[in-house]
Amino acid sequence: MEDKEIFDKIVGIIGPFAKNKENVANVSDGSNILKDFEVNSSRLVDIILALEDEFDIEISDEEAEKIETIGDAVNLIKEKV
Repeated sequence: MEDKEIFDKIVGIIGPFAKNKENVANVSDGSNILKDFEVNSSRLVDIILALEDEFDIEISDEEAEKIETIGDAVNLIKEKV
């Protein structure tokens, strides 16, 4: 799976959970999920679950804690698919 395809799917999953929709439109690998999109921790859990479903993977709590940016999520998913 290409990085761009993973990136686009992640952004599509995060979009509905983001309070700051403007930053979703200007997303990059370095975009911080919690700060830039104003996602709270309970919504982050929903995002992790949605990523697991979308990519048919399991993300441990330790791995989830390391996901801060879109790029972090892309790299983790690339390792697992």
